[in-house]
Amino acid sequence: MQPVQDEMSIFSLIVNASVPVQIVMLILLAISVVSWTYIISKRLTLKRTQSQTREFENAFWKGGDLSSLHQSISRNTEEHGALARIFEAGMSEFMKARRTGNTDVNALMDGPNRAMRATYQRELDLLDSRLNFLASAGSVSPYIGLLGTVWGIMHSFIGLSTAQQATLAAVAPGIAEALIATAIGLFAAIPAVIAYNHFSNDIDKLASRFDSFIDEFLNILQRQVR
Repeated sequence: MQPVQDEMSIFSLIVNASVPVQIVMLILLAISVVSWTYIISKRLTLKRTQSQTREFENAFWKGGDLSSLHQSISRNTEEHGALARIFEAGMSEFMKARRTGNTDVNALMDGPNRAMRATYQRELDLLDSRLNFLASAGSVSPYIGLLGTVWGIMHSFIGLSTAQQATLAAVAPGIAEALIATAIGLFAAIPAVIAYNHFSNDIDKLASRFDSFIDEFLNILQRQVR
């Protein structure tokens, strides 16, 4: 009884699997490792961005001098985060427009608006980076695992056709190794899908905060001109 149990252990099934099934397992393992690397990296990035956004909003809405805040942020924009960089782009463009002596409100607001929108888009592109891989991993991994399953089952039945006695014990190891490929595919896909949905929701919330800030900041600048 013990040899049969050893033969049906997960480790022995993986080691003794046919080469195509092992290749499928290796591909899925690689996808899983890369996915988890991106998940951890993106989680840290979003956590830092959320913290930096809160800190900047607190500093901005304290009602201090905007020029002083701009100078403070300009020294090291990376340290202050995405929203601070959006503010810095808009404030720099506004100060540049004021120095020209132009008194037209629409002309003065157009530059800061375009500068902030361009920075806003760049920041969102950075936050969205690598999410496509998680989406692809979540949708493709089960099918890759299924490919390994189909191959393993097909291989088992081909071997059964040449066996002298057709029994469940003859095909059980092959079917088991095939199902392991499906399990690994799901193991790679499920975390990727959950992470993609979670990160997309967090990024949408940040995008909404950035967008609201741009509108509010433009209103503040407009009141200063008038």
